[in-house]
Amino acid sequence: MFIKICGISSIDTALAVADANADMIGFVFAPSKRQLSIPQAEEITKKLPHTIQKVGVFVDEPLENILSIIEKLNLDIVQLHGDETIAYQKKIPIPIIKAFPATTEGLQQANQSSAKYILIDSPPVQSSRGGNGVTFNWNMLKDQPFTDKLILAGGLNTDNILEAIQTVRPAGVDVSSGVELNGKKDVQKINQFITKVQKERKDVLQ
Repeated sequence: MFIKICGISSIDTALAVADANADMIGFVFAPSKRQLSIPQAEEITKKLPHTIQKVGVFVDEPLENILSIIEKLNLDIVQLHGDETIAYQKKIPIPIIKAFPATTEGLQQANQSSAKYILIDSPPVQSSRGGNGVTFNWNMLKDQPFTDKLILAGGLNTDNILEAIQTVRPAGVDVSSGVELNGKKDVQKINQFITKVQKERKDVLQ
């Protein structure tokens, strides 16, 4: 089970995420309070070790922009939260995480997706496509055919992560607001979250 910490916008936080042995680090390029510029992302990614995978998060971004950002930042994965078509996705040269809302329609679409990973997030709040810090009924994900490539997101934090993992048994977990304090990433919360997931991962393997 891998761990993705998303919405990183500073070098210090990025290095703390890497030092805590997260598997993926997410940079948001879509309109959001966590959005960062390409120059900011370049400064951060230059300092990161090769052991952590860099994920760019986009919502209905023009394809040429994504291709340019992949090259500039040497991204490992692209995460799509919009209405990107299959034809659009096939033009992206690196693995894709495709996000879907935790709704009946969202799960139906997820079951038809050929993306490497399927991220299930809380249903949208107003115009937001994710990062709302709201949980949903995890039981709806039991016995889904895409469990082996499922990334669980939506309102995860240090208090509920173990229950979430034990209920869903996802391939990976993704957290953003759940490791924030007063709207900013908190290194202590990041470390606590990762430690809990790592311990649960070891218990599952034993």
